[in-house]
Amino acid sequence: MNGKLTAALAGAVAVATLAAGPALAQGTNQITGFGQGGRAPEKKPQYVPGAKAQEKMFPLGASWTAVSLNGKPYTGIDRPSFIIDAQYRARGYGGCNTFTATAFPLREQHLAVGPLALTKKSCDKALTAAEQAFLVALRTSGAWDLVGSQLVIRTQSGELRFDRAL
Repeated sequence: MNGKLTAALAGAVAVATLAAGPALAQGTNQITGFGQGGRAPEKKPQYVPGAKAQEKMFPLGASWTAVSLNGKPYTGIDRPSFIIDAQYRARGYGGCNTFTATAFPLREQHLAVGPLALTKKSCDKALTAAEQAFLVALRTSGAWDLVGSQLVIRTQSGELRFDRAL
């Protein structure tokens, strides 16, 4: 029985040597494992995450003068304006009174404006109404964008457009 086992083992070694012979003869020192010989390595596509749009940085420290509110242009010298400094303090002019507030540019170009502190200067009714509309729009701002050279703040009731002031 030992003779048959030795013969079978010698036959298996001979078959393995013959199978590895061409690979060794070609100069490759790689002997592949069970069932791996002759297969090309499997190529899996590499995962590439989707490209996100580059998020814009809010222009802190820049002064902005209002151009329009919901498409209605501001005219005259009493146009509203504001600035947000590096400490996220917004301060500006509403057309009659000056104001201050905290304003935080958020992710995905959103803007949060806190409660406004406002001077109590007396102005005519038309100017007061225009200032009130501007301040409500600024306070309820939701998102901002830079379109060309203009700052556009989208609100619950429309949009404010600003030009950079000198």
